[in-house]
Amino acid sequence: MEQQLIPVLTKPYSRDFLLSHCRDILAFYDPRVIDPTGGFFHNYLDNGEIFNPGFRQLVSSTRLTVNYARASQVLKDPRYIDYALHGLSYLETVHWQAQTRSYAWTLQDHQPLDMTQQAYGYAFVLLAYAAVHKAGVADRVLKMSETYELLQQRFWQHDFGLYADEISADGVLSSYRGQNANMHLCEAMIAAYDATGEQRYLAKAKQIAHNITVRQAGLTDGLVWEHYDVQFQPDWDYNKADPKNLYRPWGFQPGHQTEWSKLLLLIDRFSPDAALVEKASSLFDRAFATAWDSEHGGLIYGYDPDGNWCDDDKYFWVQAESFAAAALLYQQKADPKYLQAYEQLWAYSWQHFVDHQYGAWFRVLTRDNRKYSNEKSSAGAKCDYHTLCACFDVLAVMP
Repeated sequence: MEQQLIPVLTKPYSRDFLLSHCRDILAFYDPRVIDPTGGFFHNYLDNGEIFNPGFRQLVSSTRLTVNYARASQVLKDPRYIDYALHGLSYLETVHWQAQTRSYAWTLQDHQPLDMTQQAYGYAFVLLAYAAVHKAGVADRVLKMSETYELLQQRFWQHDFGLYADEISADGVLSSYRGQNANMHLCEAMIAAYDATGEQRYLAKAKQIAHNITVRQAGLTDGLVWEHYDVQFQPDWDYNKADPKNLYRPWGFQPGHQTEWSKLLLLIDRFSPDAALVEKASSLFDRAFATAWDSEHGGLIYGYDPDGNWCDDDKYFWVQAESFAAAALLYQQKADPKYLQAYEQLWAYSWQHFVDHQYGAWFRVLTRDNRKYSNEKSSAGAKCDYHTLCACFDVLAVMP
């Protein structure tokens, strides 16, 4: 992008800036996201052109619903209630398969394509129900409860206090165990508690958070490792040959250290605990120190157990989750280094990730900030959920 096309970045740590940026992101999606035959379109080129219009994935369907439910509340725009209801209807009548009480992971032309049951997907189903309920879009207390019970029945590993990941279409539980589904389930439990006040959701969020960021991280030098075996012992070789895997990359993920930092601070807001705050700052500080690219800017994607970068690409969500964590740490600790990190992340993202021509953010860049393609958003990979909700999370704590 040409330098002169990038407007001056003014006061990123302000309500006016963040509210304006949320509107800018949504302005990319608003005119084209609704499929009149049902649900949302998921796949966009940089200029907004839609490709593969009939393909849908559960996480994108639910995340777009969350985007609009939260936007209706934060931006006070009644149009977004209708958008959220449109997404909710598709989740409940097309993704949901009533006969088997399960969710289609992917759909093609509104028909189930992949019926693998993913705990990661259920996390976003629960999050979507929490978001529409919290925003007053629709009463979904019973659906939150139903989703929670399905998670307990199908995925909960009582002996380890964590969730398994995947059940095949013919009902076989995979031996893979991972932190990513558990992290997003923690996020969803926090949201369900925030929406309902039911203590079981907060208790579950705290249990998952402790077991991943303290117990499991205690096996891997205090940082959160991604992959485990059936006994929740670290699997150091899983996807070692595939560090760029979309859902299960090898290596320590700095973006997941900072995302956990944010989640620990969200729990602390509901249930104050100094240990949570200290763990949050430790995860953030270590990730930032190891992963910040002092030559080209931004946080890289992954590093090995010795701290050597194994994937130096830049991903949109890593920057977004990290600026949210930095802002929450600054609010909690009043340490200016976190405001500096926040502003550093914004300066980099504004220069390289925000699309000032067409709107929203690019998805992934090379280390030296070149685009790989002109695909801005795609099913399961990006729908500006992380960017938009990171702004909402910062706005929620900002004075």
